[in-house]
Amino acid sequence: MSNWTDYLASHGARFHIDEATQAEDFGRTLTADELAAGFVAPVTDLGLIAVAGEDAAGFLHNQLTNDVEHLGTGEARLAGYCTPKGRLQATFLYWRDAEAVYLQLPRAIQAPLQKRLSMFVLRAKAKLRDATAEEAFAAVLGIGGAKGEAALRAQVGELPAAPYGKVSGAHGTVIRLADAFGAPRYLWVTSSATAQAAFPALAGELALGGNAAWQLAAIHAGVPQVTQPTQEQFVPQMINLELLGGVNFKKGCYPGQEIVARSQYLGKLKRRTALATVENAAARAGDDVFATADPDQPCGMVVNAAPNG
Repeated sequence: MSNWTDYLASHGARFHIDEATQAEDFGRTLTADELAAGFVAPVTDLGLIAVAGEDAAGFLHNQLTNDVEHLGTGEARLAGYCTPKGRLQATFLYWRDAEAVYLQLPRAIQAPLQKRLSMFVLRAKAKLRDATAEEAFAAVLGIGGAKGEAALRAQVGELPAAPYGKVSGAHGTVIRLADAFGAPRYLWVTSSATAQAAFPALAGELALGGNAAWQLAAIHAGVPQVTQPTQEQFVPQMINLELLGGVNFKKGCYPGQEIVARSQYLGKLKRRTALATVENAAARAGDDVFATADPDQPCGMVVNAAPNG
């Protein structure tokens, strides 16, 4: 276990039954109302791929659905990585600094995705590495709700002014994501030492959650994440990725680009992503959804799911 994992365990984190480093909650799952009031959630199920080298941006630009070459150091973006048939193998939050471009994605699918991307580097001057456990990125905190902005500002000072803005400094990297519950939502990527120093104050002011709380907030923000059960199930438009700025239709070719463009301009999408609540039953990513009028034929699929209390 890492120092950050040990620290969370000492503060009551409950870990996933199959993943000893993934903190699901701190004794109970939070409700949407609690998240709306203000929350902090250590996010421990995400991995980080660093792509360094003078051709790093150009290499990724030719692989992902969004523009990487013109990405500034003060912003972050969403993107997808598709099969040649236009089906998403992964979705990323990505940003850059002077050293590398960083791709954040579910840890469960990171290793095979990193291996696959590495296969296409060829002669490009780019090198991929797993940066998840590097000290500068060892702790990831999700913060949001009505009281979240002020609580985070007290720890780091300047915050990004608009969604997908990024501020970096001695405190690490803070990215403002799509708002949820009518309030800003932030991802703070920092060192274990910095996170441990800030944690008592944040947990004292805000409701304390884990991966489940962060997933629920992302769902309410309308931001999807392709996970292991849903790989190669959706073209980007099915999960509204282009509506979130995750697809650039003016950039050059990438795997699946022809299918994605055809779906945008010529096809009629049969599926879109919508928010739904299920009572008295558990839903999981990848579960088929059936209509009562036609119980023999799936009419949809769960993209992401999280408990609401």
